[in-house]
Amino acid sequence: MPEGRTGQGYGSESLLFLTDEQLRQGIEAMFFAYRGFTADPDRILAEMSYGRAHHRAIHFINRSPGTTVNNLLSILGVTKQSLNRVLRTLIGDGLVISKVGELDKRERHLYLTDQGAALEATLSDAQRARMRAAYKDAGPEAVQGFKKVLEAMMDADMRRAYAKLRD
Repeated sequence: MPEGRTGQGYGSESLLFLTDEQLRQGIEAMFFAYRGFTADPDRILAEMSYGRAHHRAIHFINRSPGTTVNNLLSILGVTKQSLNRVLRTLIGDGLVISKVGELDKRERHLYLTDQGAALEATLSDAQRARMRAAYKDAGPEAVQGFKKVLEAMMDADMRRAYAKLRD
């Protein structure tokens, strides 16, 4: 089977065989694509003295309003100290509100304010525009393949968290 091609069957003959150099090029492409993907939001956030940690928190609070601090810790994979620093800033600046849980008073549920939702929309609009253009250029088959590659790169716990967000 030629290098870089897949077999039509199942099992070992359907694997994609790549050289170390081809894999290195893929890693580098991911690095530069990520820089491009985050460039627009980074510029917007820098004007507010925020960083990517603020962006991730805003994004996932928007995706799951009322999420708990512990759930956000799990999704982001950061320390409690790091997340608390970010949340204190976002709450202090009026972008996020924290409500005590009704069933468990120890829980804090997080919501975006109108101002937080507006910032999230601005950040997401910039990223959606970049994704839309890339997807359009690549075509539908490449989009599906890209999604499969990204999902395959996720650890099992992250795939479950990702599936939960989609549902």
